Amino acid sequence: MTEPELPKLTGPRDGLPDVIDRIQPLLAWSEAAMETPDEPVAVDVERASSYRYSQRAYLIQLRTDTAGTALLDPTAFTLPATFRRALAGREWVLHAATQDLPSLAELDLVPERLFDTELAGRLLGMPRVGLGAVVEDTLGLRLAKEHSAADWSKRPLPQPWLVYAALDVEVLVEVRDIMAARLADAGKDDWARQEFEHLVSRGIPEPPAEPWRNLHGIGVLRRPEQLAVARAMWERRDEIARREDLSPHRVIRDREIVAAAKVAPQSKSAFDAALPAPLRRKDAWWQVARSGLELPPEHLPSRSVPSHPPAHKMWAKKHPEVWERYQVIREAVGQRAEDLEMPAENLLNPGLLRTWVWENPLAPAEEAVEAGLRDLGARAWQAEQTGPVIHRAMTEES
Repeated sequence: MTEPELPKLTGPRDGLPDVIDRIQPLLAWSEAAMETPDEPVAVDVERASSYRYSQRAYLIQLRTDTAGTALLDPTAFTLPATFRRALAGREWVLHAATQDLPSLAELDLVPERLFDTELAGRLLGMPRVGLGAVVEDTLGLRLAKEHSAADWSKRPLPQPWLVYAALDVEVLVEVRDIMAARLADAGKDDWARQEFEHLVSRGIPEPPAEPWRNLHGIGVLRRPEQLAVARAMWERRDEIARREDLSPHRVIRDREIVAAAKVAPQSKSAFDAALPAPLRRKDAWWQVARSGLELPPEHLPSRSVPSHPPAHKMWAKKHPEVWERYQVIREAVGQRAEDLEMPAENLLNPGLLRTWVWENPLAPAEEAVEAGLRDLGARAWQAEQTGPVIHRAMTEES
């Protein structure tokens, strides 16, 4: 027997507000919000990262019970101090906060407190944690997600897109209230508080020193001259994308850079054949490739960057004793995560765990295990839950 279809949210309860592209309506919304400064504010951001170069916010959606919903165009004017005061001090409710916080930080919008409904769902062990799934689970409502990958830099924004955007914050505070109650019932509310505080305090992560090494598929490039071509092409792509405000893959895709870099040392004809047809007509990309091929040996990039610890994919072959220890400990932490009904990566960051394993060939005292995990960045609750498990796994293995 099929279950009845859940009711679908089709529009904001108070009607669709106009986009705020002038300062006066934003001041009015801010003043209304400040009447109840303790109310949480639902916050969401729409970007155009599939179309534009940056992670810039092209629409910010906000909602408080008192002020209602605001659809703010942050590109239209400088955000006033009154708006910042309206947001200060109150809890921001976001879904998948790590996606939106960098765009908001570019506008100097930084929360003092937040509640992340996606992270809460992970801590609660929900099988699906997308916004639509969370709304269904908590409120029994369906939420449309038709326009999530749209070009939000477009002006004017079509009305169906604005309805979608408004609905993203329509019930977010109600979802937060239900999830907060579930976290308390599960004894996980303090864990969530520590996670949310970490999101606020950690700031925006620094970009990698060599971002070109993140090219998808770059592992097939074995020779330094191939890597030099890939680096030169990545840098040229980034220059074009930044200048023309385009998503880099709209200039040339990662897989196309890698394919061309792989055969560039063979010949120009092999290089040209690996490029997409529209890019073969000019020698511009070949000139870029040559700039990498003609580097003196001392300026060629290394195949890999030294890291601490070494890449764990090589442990089984090069460090078998570490690999065996890691397998035992990872399994024990995974079992603890299963007992707590949450993903293992939320119980303890996998990279952090690998670093701890690498640095501890012998089993320290249980208190030292917990202290070492905290020193590496684990939150207190994570160290408390995994420290005894790791200690027991190591002592039983030895």
